[in-house]
Amino acid sequence: MVLDAWSIAAEGGKAGIAKPMKGLGSGVFEIALPYRGNAFQKKSTHGIKTPKHEIDLIKDRIKRLKEMLR
Repeated sequence: MVLDAWSIAAEGGKAGIAKPMKGLGSGVFEIALPYRGNAFQKKSTHGIKTPKHEIDLIKDRIKRLKEMLR
């Protein structure tokens, strides 16, 4: 499932399990795996955000990629 989404993205498409990441500009998506089964699912609306250090890492990688493509 994830590999298929990466392959679609590599070809310039958008997989059904990809959703836009807010605050990172257009064209930046995260792969959102569907919830399955009876496993624990967090219901809290507080503390479910992507950690800031991970967002900073994503922003840095996007910046470096844009510089390489110039």
